[in-house]
Amino acid sequence: MAKALKYPYYFVLPALLIYLLLAVSPKLMGIYYSFTDWNIHAKQIQFIGLDNYRTMLADKEMIGAFVHTIVFAFFVTIFQNVFGLSLALLLNAKLRLQNVLRTVFFLPYVIAPIVTGYIFTALYHPDNGLVNDALRLLGLGALAQDWLNDPTYALFSVIVTDIWRLSGFAMVIYLAGLQIIPKDLTESAQIDGASFWQRFRNITFPLLAPSFTVNFLLSLIGSMKVFELVMVLTRGGPGYSTQVFNTYILSAFSSGIYGYGTAVNVVLFLLITAVGIPVLVGLRRRELEM
Repeated sequence: MAKALKYPYYFVLPALLIYLLLAVSPKLMGIYYSFTDWNIHAKQIQFIGLDNYRTMLADKEMIGAFVHTIVFAFFVTIFQNVFGLSLALLLNAKLRLQNVLRTVFFLPYVIAPIVTGYIFTALYHPDNGLVNDALRLLGLGALAQDWLNDPTYALFSVIVTDIWRLSGFAMVIYLAGLQIIPKDLTESAQIDGASFWQRFRNITFPLLAPSFTVNFLLSLIGSMKVFELVMVLTRGGPGYSTQVFNTYILSAFSSGIYGYGTAVNVVLFLLITAVGIPVLVGLRRRELEM
């Protein structure tokens, strides 16, 4: 009987070993190197304790990257879910070309972030970009801006691009949740005279709690790890106005200060953990209460 219970673990063991070797071990080594002076010129790596972390606290560029990451994650997470849920509610109803519209709205997520970045670089062009051309066509030429090269608008432009890219993914998860809500509940409420908002607030949204948890958490973690889109659109500029954690880490490694770059990566991991776990626990508790 004991052998029968252990038998399935033989199949898990190879995958577990690969995971430990390629995922867990590098993370543990990274934590160690974050306490060293590892750099391109070092002949011997020395342990320096918390010096890398103290340097971070005094680095204004690092503080700026932290603030930009939080701002980016906040707005992308909120609006990705708002637009994703709105699209899901719209396309869950019986419409002509329903499946075609679902595909169209999901397509941006399929496109690689690098490709999306190049597309929007052209759209945001100050002279012949589609965004400014559309504003001029509508008689709103005064609103035309150099969207990616003006520090006032650069981060906003990257946020809008990421929301456009990810809303379709959120829509699909919400659609899956809407499909399992019994129609009898909403139809009965409609017969009883409940408005759309009343049905949504008292029936639909509470039953969408698991989908909301998945979407919110994935969006939050993904947006805090943003990299490709920022690199293609702005490279962290102009100046440091769109610098985020991962572009800051890249600049550290590009400068050859590997120990410091690893320390910043550890801080990003701790930040995601510190934000993600309470959010997950809170949302799970909310599911049970509903």
